Amino acid sequence: MGTPGAYQPHLPAVPPWLNKGDNAWQLTASTLVGLQSMPGLVIIYASIVKKKWAVNSAFMALYAFAAVLICWVLLCYRMAFGDKLLPFWGKGAPALGQKFLLRRAKVPESTQYYEDGSVESPAIEPFFPMASLVYFQFTFAAITVILLGGSVLARMNIRAWMAFVPLWLIFSYTVGAFSLWGGGFLFHWGVIDYSGGYVIHLSSGTAGLVAAYWVGPRSKNDRERFPPNNVLLMLAGAGLLWMGWSGFNGGAPYAASIDASMAVINTNICAATSLLVWTSFDVFYFGKPSVVGAVQGMMTGLVCITPGAGVVQAWAAIVMGILSGCIPWYTMMILHKKSIFLQKVDDTLGVFHTHAVAGLLGGLLTGLLAEPDLCRLILPVKDSRGAFYGGKGGAQFLKQIVAALFIMGWNVISTTIILLTIRLFIPLRMSEDELMIGDDAAHGEEAYALWGDGEKYDPTKHGNWNGSLLFMEQPQTSGYTNAATAAPPARGGTIDL
Repeated sequence: MGTPGAYQPHLPAVPPWLNKGDNAWQLTASTLVGLQSMPGLVIIYASIVKKKWAVNSAFMALYAFAAVLICWVLLCYRMAFGDKLLPFWGKGAPALGQKFLLRRAKVPESTQYYEDGSVESPAIEPFFPMASLVYFQFTFAAITVILLGGSVLARMNIRAWMAFVPLWLIFSYTVGAFSLWGGGFLFHWGVIDYSGGYVIHLSSGTAGLVAAYWVGPRSKNDRERFPPNNVLLMLAGAGLLWMGWSGFNGGAPYAASIDASMAVINTNICAATSLLVWTSFDVFYFGKPSVVGAVQGMMTGLVCITPGAGVVQAWAAIVMGILSGCIPWYTMMILHKKSIFLQKVDDTLGVFHTHAVAGLLGGLLTGLLAEPDLCRLILPVKDSRGAFYGGKGGAQFLKQIVAALFIMGWNVISTTIILLTIRLFIPLRMSEDELMIGDDAAHGEEAYALWGDGEKYDPTKHGNWNGSLLFMEQPQTSGYTNAATAAPPARGGTIDL
């Protein structure tokens, strides 16, 4: 049997190095991760806040998704994954030309050698073009900024947020990404961050807490009572987030490999375990299960498994799920209320607990539970293993601690400097009048234009609802009639409430 036509070498769109299966999976994984942000987190943010903040919260996520993409291709991708400028930062340059985007992917751009000239940590060359890699990594950058935004919902000045997004991407995210993934000093040192427990979650959780401190709290009324405006819609967004995480962790090997399969099943096992444990603690402590709590437990499980999804065994994923269901629960529900500092900082969605605490927990557990044979499938640094497997495992746990301290420290410093600089030109927090009004003051729009809620149904413009019998020809005596139709009434009057 001859070679299938799609793989004939004369086809210009199919170079010899291209593997269509790997490329198809990478584009699929990218789309799944993109759906986590848009519409996943857009829906969660719009529904988990008070009604008066639904539009503003959704728009903050929507804006960040678009702004990050443009900054990413103009400058930031190559700051995070390009040639080395500093041990923790790459040389910024556009990722727009077809000569760059259509060549075979390579990450990192550099290869690390021992003093004797032998390779210590080789560069990875996936079987797909740079365009697929650039887009995949964009979706990670975008979700990091959007997760950070969850800490400052319902009070951050939208203009300050618009300035903050590109600055934080440039001066904070790219540093962590290059250091751990793009060939920086932590990458070559052998720190394990399989798919972003540190780069994404520890980073966003730490920066979110810092941003919440500098922006200031919500209004007193909002802090005292902040019920979700649509719990069922929140669950729809949470479902997109959970299912999208298969692309989040499954795309990390840059191939449709057995390690991708291992990462996907571990991701779902840990998330399910964590959700059940968190819910059990809610029942035990509060007497009833909370839907919002279950979503938080799902989130901490997904975050915790991320740094080790493809390098731990399935039983270890259950252990990580148990711990991610109880430790962040304790810090959020118990410790937070006892801590004077945490009480002063208004972290709207508890991003510090669900992402920083869970991400740190996952990174440290990876340093203990990373299985040597699984590590050999994916990690460029030789002989990587968790501390429980002997050998150099103890050193691995130490590396995980040092990397966590670097990520947290850099985010505290960079986020502070960025926000204080913006504050010189734009107020970080909305005015008290805007905080009282909400979406209408910030955007001139409201989330729900419900009939009878500030709206008037005009039958002369819209007609009746599919010929409903409710709309019979009758004198217009209701207070909801259209003043412009004071003449003899048209067919299709209004319902008299």
